[in-house]
Amino acid sequence: MAPVPDETDPAVILDLLEAFRRSKTMFAAVSLGVFDALSSGPADVDALAKRLSADPAALARLLDACVGLQLLRRAESRYENTPAAGIYLTADSKKRLTGYINYSNNVMWKLWSHLEDAVREGGHRWQQTFGWDGPIFSHFFKTEEAKREFLMGMHGFGVISSPRVVAAFDLSRHRRNVDLGGATGHLVVAACERYPNLEGVVFDLPDAAPLAREMVAASSVAARITVASGDFFVDELPQGDLYSLGRILHDWTEAKILLLLERIYARLPSDGALLIAEKMLAADKSGPRWAQMQDLNMLTCTEGKERTLDEYRALLTRVGFTSVEGRATDSPLDAILATK
Repeated sequence: MAPVPDETDPAVILDLLEAFRRSKTMFAAVSLGVFDALSSGPADVDALAKRLSADPAALARLLDACVGLQLLRRAESRYENTPAAGIYLTADSKKRLTGYINYSNNVMWKLWSHLEDAVREGGHRWQQTFGWDGPIFSHFFKTEEAKREFLMGMHGFGVISSPRVVAAFDLSRHRRNVDLGGATGHLVVAACERYPNLEGVVFDLPDAAPLAREMVAASSVAARITVASGDFFVDELPQGDLYSLGRILHDWTEAKILLLLERIYARLPSDGALLIAEKMLAADKSGPRWAQMQDLNMLTCTEGKERTLDEYRALLTRVGFTSVEGRATDSPLDAILATK
């Protein structure tokens, strides 16, 4: 009898085999300025090649790949941005993700190439990749332009997730939201937009303050938001009855997390609360994929990791919080609310 052929579908393997190529295609197109060059309207390959100082035939291959990835459209011989590319991949968009995409291309891409060593040794790859002992962002953001673009990339993530995070729980009883490590202020802005009686404070390092003031001033709730500078591990925290931490806890060791949570708990009034925006792993850590991939990203890039709700609850109750709830959202971040 002839052997029965193995008909197991290889689709998942084949998809992952070329997944990194799709990411790199987008990274390269952003880095080369393809989407910016098309932000003023459609253009043909020759015009784009001249503008971008690229080989026409090679550029055409990249452009056609971007059409396949639904980042560009082609009508006859002219290419144009799709709506998604126009919003998220061009430098003149306030919702752009280009700063984070360039960071992914220039920094994380290299760190991830040593994922095997991170798994073997249990730590980030900064020393191996760049010769430094830790994620010292100042090495990359030596200019105001580079720093601004990275922060705007994080802002793009915030615009997507913060409205959903502040809607996950009813926060209407609170009067002053202090967002620690608030960057451009997207979470405080979203909270103040949703809750008309809420005032907000964006608290971050001095280097982040100018862009935070600019972005807050452009919002519809600027009159209710202030920007303050400091180090949340060291300096006195502004007074509030609702603190928030967006994509902060997953960066740090447990010791540093507990230090920060203790400082927040001590500063909160009775019945005050802490809102945490992170992507939660499922209880058995079987998903979701976004959280799993971010967990590996933390392994290669930081001192931290992603956690389940129970793991966050254990940290929060350890410093005194008595009620901890978690809510999943349909965005890159979920919401956890801990009450004193």
